[in-house]
Amino acid sequence: MLSKSESHTSWQESMISSTWLTYILEEWTGVECHYLYYIGFIWCVLNIMFVPILIFISLSCFLNLLLHIYKRKNGLDEDFSNKSWDNGRFMVASILSMCGKLFHGYELHGIEKIPEGPGLIVYYHGASPVDYCFFICTLYIQTGRLCYSVVDRFFAKLPGIQLYLNLLPGVHSGRDESVEILKKGNLLGVAPGGGREAFFSDENYNLLWGNRKGFAQVAIDAKVPIIPLFTQNIREGYRTFGKIGFFRWFYERSRLPLIPVYGGFPVKLRTYIGDPILYDPNITATELVEKTKIAIETLRDRHQKLPGSILRALLERFDKHQKED
Repeated sequence: MLSKSESHTSWQESMISSTWLTYILEEWTGVECHYLYYIGFIWCVLNIMFVPILIFISLSCFLNLLLHIYKRKNGLDEDFSNKSWDNGRFMVASILSMCGKLFHGYELHGIEKIPEGPGLIVYYHGASPVDYCFFICTLYIQTGRLCYSVVDRFFAKLPGIQLYLNLLPGVHSGRDESVEILKKGNLLGVAPGGGREAFFSDENYNLLWGNRKGFAQVAIDAKVPIIPLFTQNIREGYRTFGKIGFFRWFYERSRLPLIPVYGGFPVKLRTYIGDPILYDPNITATELVEKTKIAIETLRDRHQKLPGSILRALLERFDKHQKED
């Protein structure tokens, strides 16, 4: 053990080092010491606030890099329907699925409820869409089926992830393209609440769809069923500062998805698939929206304790019991 004199000397040396470091930073930046501490504090807070999104984007960029290596090694072009892309797609799905199992103990229930033909998967949008990513990857691994996804135009234009998005694949061109995808027999996933639901819903898991009914019209035009989907504890894993008035004001005027997200807590995530809402030629888009809302809220009320609790969601990682599907 260190003697008192040795401990005191060590403390003095660390203080001297800290003083020298502060002096060097002041000389380099021309900023006074107390301002540097303030800037450092702000930098740390911003990192904590944005770290879940940064991790998600960083992982996407990493997967995109792996796909570019795979593309070059196999001499592939941009025709993603080519069977040669299947191994690369499976690699990405396996990595994301492994991340879900390791970090969130991710589970998918009710996969047998997805019809063999086309269908529109409608889900609740958490502060981060990691649960939906785990869902489409698990679906692909277990069944070999691709699920197209409607993505925000902002994220679709981010550099460094285009190959990754095209392979999964993500779409953002509008209603007509969505109808065509479904008519070709594919699955398509959409979150009607979008960014507003992601940033401004809370631990009560309220659906914030406003007057949006475009997804219902797409299902009617394509004559396909709607498959409701809900993930338990997604709000406990990732949360936002949406209750702060400034962020709501900023989003409503800019539509930029730059609201800080915090968390990344390793809570238990379980995705539940509900019974399909079959195509009915006599139903209106407004009526179909209401039926879909009720279906997702039923899944929420059955599988999610309200209001959500981060501590309870963490403890559920050790709880083997689950509610019946």
